[in-house]
Amino acid sequence: MSAPVLSVEGLTKRFPGVTALDGMSFEVRPHEVVGLIGENGAGKSTLLKSLVGLVAPDAGTIRVGGEAVRLRGVAHAGSVGIGMVFQEQSLVPNLTVAENILLGAERSAVRGGVYRWRTLRALAQEQLDKIGSTIDPGARTDTLTFAQRQLVEVAKVLTIEERITGEPVVLLDEPTSVLERDEIATLFAQIERLRTRASVVFVSHRLDEVLEVSDRVYVLRNGKVVAEVDPHEVDATDLHHLLIGRESGGSHYHDDAQRDCDGAPVRLRVDRLSTAGCKDVSLDIRAGEVLGVAGVQGSGREDVCRALFGAIRASGGRVTLDDRPFRLGSPRSAVRAGIGYVPSERRTDGIIPPMSVAENLSMAHVGEVCSGPVLQPRRERGLVEQWVRRLGIKTPSPQTPIGTLSGGNQQKVVLARWMIDDDLRLLILDHPTRGLDVGAKSDVYALIRDLAAAGCAVLLLSDTLEETIALSHRVVVMKDGAVVTTVETPKGAKPDPVVILEEMV
Repeated sequence: MSAPVLSVEGLTKRFPGVTALDGMSFEVRPHEVVGLIGENGAGKSTLLKSLVGLVAPDAGTIRVGGEAVRLRGVAHAGSVGIGMVFQEQSLVPNLTVAENILLGAERSAVRGGVYRWRTLRALAQEQLDKIGSTIDPGARTDTLTFAQRQLVEVAKVLTIEERITGEPVVLLDEPTSVLERDEIATLFAQIERLRTRASVVFVSHRLDEVLEVSDRVYVLRNGKVVAEVDPHEVDATDLHHLLIGRESGGSHYHDDAQRDCDGAPVRLRVDRLSTAGCKDVSLDIRAGEVLGVAGVQGSGREDVCRALFGAIRASGGRVTLDDRPFRLGSPRSAVRAGIGYVPSERRTDGIIPPMSVAENLSMAHVGEVCSGPVLQPRRERGLVEQWVRRLGIKTPSPQTPIGTLSGGNQQKVVLARWMIDDDLRLLILDHPTRGLDVGAKSDVYALIRDLAAAGCAVLLLSDTLEETIALSHRVVVMKDGAVVTTVETPKGAKPDPVVILEEMV
């Protein structure tokens, strides 16, 4: 058996009130893909950050090529052969794709402190060619879609190949979370190319992907490795059981909690809504109904959600809320009308990472914790502690910066932000389980069921058709900016996903 190119021995890291890594050990051998899976809070992110020098372990040893190293930052990690694609994107939005890819590794593209733009773009194009991307290296990063930016992140980390003489180790933290099927296939092909001269650590909550791409899989729980498995000897159900200690099944989506809403009044009616990305969209949602909206990237479904919340401007259309005209305007007017919105990009649009759990939870309804213009700390503390207990949010205290929490707990805080409003009438969920593990997803599904049971209308966009169908009473299918059909998805008679997929493409 070959000596490992990367090994971790007894790694321990403690934060106030939390042991993120508890004597964790694992290894990566030459030219293999190692899968890492675990629930949110299992220690995956802390482990990866330790491997690129962003977190200093309290104890334990990291070895690269058999040599113990104390990593001092991302640049130092890169110099010894470790590169990472981060789950929360790290690109600089106002720079070009080429500048981002070569940032800190410009080599011949800089002379006398000045960019040689033609050389910079050519070097960036070499990296983009590795993954078969057609993205323009001269494009500003903030003009790209989330999926395109993720591909730029992958191209960026591949520059490590030109900067070292040994074999690199590439860490991929949720690289496929928002990629389309063809983009995932391209990434997997790139991983196969990488393994000819590198090793890969692949982290994903999509268990089928981990099984497909990995040679070995480590299962993490509570900061420890609890299992090492051969992906050829287990299936997704086995991994699910190892992760959370219970079998996967219909209860995962809380199917039995879906209530009939046929006789309920129409909560929201949309008539011929148009934006830059959609045209003449009409739909309606009943009180207590979960209405799914399915469509591929560019179908216009995201525009519908953002326009209803006032995040983008609508160029036409009429909306009624509980049979009263509702004028599309700003997020503030939407919140006042009882409309909430959980955005797809949680870390950039859903939370303010340096602010506390309490501040993030109450920010949309400060009137609940203020007397006039003055914040009442005791009132805020009581409200936040109530919802922390109710939703099972794992945090050392309400004053803990929300950015230090796991993705699942951050999402629960975002949901609680809207659930504290007794007058919540419509909640728009834009990919609410993106980046969450199977256990955290199940918790979110239960909250969606609770909201619907309480009479709140829910407009749902999901990453997968399976999730959309399982949670929804009906599914509106969009294509090229327009609604093409509506499919009934009643409890006990869910349609085959192919029925909807055929309408999407």
